[in-house]
Amino acid sequence: MEVTTQALSLSSRLPPLPRRFPDDPALIAAIAANGAQDDREASFPFDSLQRLREAGVLGLTVPTALGGGGAGIVLAAEAVRRVGAACPATALILAMQLTKQAGLARNAALPLALRERLGRLAVTEGALINAARVEPELGSPTRGGLPGTIARRTDTGWALTGHKRYVTGLPGLRFIEVLARTDEDEPRIGNFLVTAGTPGLESREAWNHLGLRASGSHDLLLTDVAVPESHAIGLVPAGAWISNDEVQSAWNALLVTGVYTGVAQAARDWVVNFLRNRRPSGLGQPLSALPQVQQAVGGIEAQLIASRRIAASLAADVEAGRVPSSAESGAVKALLANQAIKAVELSVALAGNHALDRANPLERHWRDVQCARVHVPTEDAALLGAGRAALTAGVPA
Repeated sequence: MEVTTQALSLSSRLPPLPRRFPDDPALIAAIAANGAQDDREASFPFDSLQRLREAGVLGLTVPTALGGGGAGIVLAAEAVRRVGAACPATALILAMQLTKQAGLARNAALPLALRERLGRLAVTEGALINAARVEPELGSPTRGGLPGTIARRTDTGWALTGHKRYVTGLPGLRFIEVLARTDEDEPRIGNFLVTAGTPGLESREAWNHLGLRASGSHDLLLTDVAVPESHAIGLVPAGAWISNDEVQSAWNALLVTGVYTGVAQAARDWVVNFLRNRRPSGLGQPLSALPQVQQAVGGIEAQLIASRRIAASLAADVEAGRVPSSAESGAVKALLANQAIKAVELSVALAGNHALDRANPLERHWRDVQCARVHVPTEDAALLGAGRAALTAGVPA
């Protein structure tokens, strides 16, 4: 299927963009209702994304000079958590959008006119952007190795050929940042900004996952896709390429795990309501009155409290300019992912058979939170990075 992108519709007049996530329960309720249906049908959440566009959320991290909300990591993470509790597939697409737009604003390797265009289109049209990095043979580039996607020199710029996997949000993306290497004698590596609808792009609907079924994380095939010279970003010799942007690492850690902290919060809310209202005939009181149940709920609360405190601390440091190392952000990412998974597992244990019934949302929450494990850095890579940092750092006498 050719990648043409179903554009989000335009309103004749847009409201001023918010400086934080809109305090609109109806918005979250609508996204939650859409999310349940989209999960059942594995359909892309166009309606939910349209609602976020109309509320100004898709331009939340675009600089105010371009009409955006100018939000930093604190407000962006809050928005992702709120949406994650309603529909994590939509929230993951939002997390990528907010992270990429924040990154564009500080990316001096991208021409200023192009940065401004991408930001304004996010504000006025809800134009979505995400990266395409993973490949069938390479896996994630964070583990090393040259990408198999090749950029070949042409008279007008470059032509890309390759195969990418797990491109989240692909059916709705306007722009795709493709990691590739050049075909030069001494290859260089960098990103190439591709516009949906460019000839040679093809979407292969390969996403058939346990969780986040509506995220549209399909395969992208590229065959001689033309890219202008100005859309080649940050080309460096292959031996010098390393993805070690500490600010980007912090945004990734908090916004990606914010999706799953939102899922854990939704699981907690459902099971608390269930326990308050479940009155077994032989008990004569709700399950919530039992001390052992109260203690188990306390275990869920402890996971969520710790997650909020850790995330808030990291976000505050980033906004104050005290950006942690990529190794530290990776460790936080792994920890927050595990806490979200644990909170949902505890909720499932409390609800018993009801947790596995597809009539109840807890079954979906359990499936969705499993995806927290697979985002980079995965736990093994995060712990390896933290361990190496500790072992190579100076130790006080």
